[in-house]
Amino acid sequence: MKKKAFKAAFPYTVPIGIGFLFLGMSYGFMMQSKGFSVWYPFFMSMFIFAGSMEFVTSNLLLSAFSPVAAFFLALMVNARHLFYGLSMLDKYKNTGWKKFYLIFGMCDESFTVNCTVTPPDDVDRGWFMFFVNLLNQIYWVFAATAGALLGYVIHFDTTGIEFVMTALFVVMFLNQWEETKDHRPVLVGLICSAICLLIFGSSNFIVPAMVFIIICFTAERKVSRKTMEAEAK
Repeated sequence: MKKKAFKAAFPYTVPIGIGFLFLGMSYGFMMQSKGFSVWYPFFMSMFIFAGSMEFVTSNLLLSAFSPVAAFFLALMVNARHLFYGLSMLDKYKNTGWKKFYLIFGMCDESFTVNCTVTPPDDVDRGWFMFFVNLLNQIYWVFAATAGALLGYVIHFDTTGIEFVMTALFVVMFLNQWEETKDHRPVLVGLICSAICLLIFGSSNFIVPAMVFIIICFTAERKVSRKTMEAEAK
């Protein structure tokens, strides 16, 4: 059962592993350039396992100790995972002890695979999702550690290397735009984010923007349901 699940999950994680190789090594290079030993990216990748937050954490470790500010910053950076988690409640049912790791190890890429891919009938879904998460985390930990180690050998100007996270999300956005015909969700997200950015500023707009987006989607869903009911009558 486990072997079949591993074989089914592995091909879906290979492209992610290739992307993580560059992104994780960039993170490892950055940590080394800031004076951290190789153990920092290694353990942070294992226990935090949130790429964008790991980039931010490097600055938190070098700034004044402020646990409250760190908490709210982590909430804003990774607030999207709250909505990811809500959409996975049904899929995580009846997975036993694996549920705890499925919750912890759910990154953007693992969420995309586990949410959209239906494993073969003879493959246990719980183990399939488990191996998707595990393989992606292994790729990330390896890449981050390798980047930190290579940072001791290869020296170059790392100014602006943090931009790789922004570049990743831009590419994901463009890919979703090209693959879908209905661009309303994307436009709603952009408009809501732009409004909240103007109101709350660049440091505080993420959480309000996500709340605004959820409200808009909920309202749109109710309107669509009423329209369908009216047409049915």
